[in-house]
Amino acid sequence: MTWTTRRDFVMAAALAPVALATSAGAVPLQQAETVPAQAAPGVSRAEGFDYVVAGAGHNSLICAAYLAKAGNRVLVLEGRAMIGGGVKTAEVLLPGFREDLCSSSHHLIARNPLLRNNELNLRDYGYETFDPEIVVHFPFLDGASLTVFLKDPERTAATIARVSKKDAETFRRLAAARARVAALPPAERVKSPEGLFFQRLEVLSGYAAAHQVWESPVMQAASLSGGRWPGVAGSDAGTGAQAFSMMDHMAGRPMPKGGSGMLSVALGRVIEANNGVILTGKPVAQLIVENGKCVGVECVDGSKYRAHKAVVSTIHVKHLLEMAPRELWGDALSASVDLWQPEHAMFSFHYALSEPPKYPLAEGGTVSGAEASIMRRPESIFVLGLDQARGELTLDDYPLQIVHPSVYDESRAPPGCCTLKIEGGIPYALKEGPQHWDVIKERVADTFLSRYMRHTTNLTKDKVLAKVIMSPLDIERMNPAMWRGSVHHLDKRWGNFAPYRMPIPGLYQTGACTEGGGSVTGQPGRNAAAIILQDDGKSLEQVVGNARVALR
Repeated sequence: MTWTTRRDFVMAAALAPVALATSAGAVPLQQAETVPAQAAPGVSRAEGFDYVVAGAGHNSLICAAYLAKAGNRVLVLEGRAMIGGGVKTAEVLLPGFREDLCSSSHHLIARNPLLRNNELNLRDYGYETFDPEIVVHFPFLDGASLTVFLKDPERTAATIARVSKKDAETFRRLAAARARVAALPPAERVKSPEGLFFQRLEVLSGYAAAHQVWESPVMQAASLSGGRWPGVAGSDAGTGAQAFSMMDHMAGRPMPKGGSGMLSVALGRVIEANNGVILTGKPVAQLIVENGKCVGVECVDGSKYRAHKAVVSTIHVKHLLEMAPRELWGDALSASVDLWQPEHAMFSFHYALSEPPKYPLAEGGTVSGAEASIMRRPESIFVLGLDQARGELTLDDYPLQIVHPSVYDESRAPPGCCTLKIEGGIPYALKEGPQHWDVIKERVADTFLSRYMRHTTNLTKDKVLAKVIMSPLDIERMNPAMWRGSVHHLDKRWGNFAPYRMPIPGLYQTGACTEGGGSVTGQPGRNAAAIILQDDGKSLEQVVGNARVALR
């Protein structure tokens, strides 16, 4: 698929039949993406703004919130009907079923000073998280299973011992060693024998490292299927840390009550509480550049908004470079963007179920939890790369991430019911062309759903009340910043990020294209705000009242 300009792209995306829910009473995604209560109904274009923010993903909302808290007049323009980008929740299935359209876990942003130090008081605006005790369950069709328990290496190791007593002892030993290394100052970590051991494993592929560390193929497969969640498959060099993914999960994967989108809702409330304005249904198509400086933006509908101080973009840079004359960007940035590569594209299949899933245990009984991960064989981690190269689909044993937080959060589904999301990596560019996804996505989804249900004791297809099927092409249509269906916007391993200060004066960039990359970290948004405030003669510590603020 080729999109000649961003204007063409967003107009086509607005008209595309994105991921229709299918069942009696189900609601199309466009209709279900209702404007949140805090979104402004309109604003005069003559009204003055210090900063105009193009896009309302969680990073641009964070940046806008800091700028507004600093006393600036801020306008946020969002192309879709709902703010949040990849951090939003909507009743796309049936009334009462609140489903995360992309992200679910907020474990990374929990470490950000934004939340750790409560810099924006988000808890006062409706953001509250829960931390599932059963973090991830790994079921296998032969009856084997592993379970990660929150901050409990002994209970977790006990489930590993059912598969391999040797691996259980290795898990206990390495979990303690990783904790010791993490407690060391950074300069000492690289010198300690244990730190060197982990560093040497991390440069390997996840597959190679898992084979070095774990005896059981079950433990190897679980480590790799759960390790793939951040975006890069463990078939690639430099992913060796995925051998320890179960230890990472054990630290916790907190989720917001009411859905991932509650973070975006709370940020929107902070912006408006500080006299900022949010407009939805306003996709930005062009930058306004006068005398070599960016002074505003033009939307697809022809409306224009000017900024007295600067424009802040969260638009994917592949599209952003089409929005001003190429010579203004400079050779270095243009060459960098030309070399950008996306991660594996994502699929996201959503279901409303009449009951929550139950997974069998070898010793009898069942277990549930917030998330599960499925892959039968460790070597299957190589299939994604081969299929990407060939533009083909080998669906037999792709790693699947299963998300059902309504097991813990009753606000997400009616009593007794459950939301279910099956997601993972998959090729975007099929040999028939990306448009072929519109032909085959239902068949692919049915294949994965059947495979998943075989791992449960109670789920059959008659338990499905509604579904929303989102292929990689649908994901890109939903959010053009998810270029080529990559929810993290690019493969960040190479450090090929866009700068916060763009080559055009008066233009800043934030979001997953900048340092920190994708996932729900809030790092790009907070860092961009610090740099913008610094250029305006202020500091983040002045804004949040914390004398020990630094870029993280």
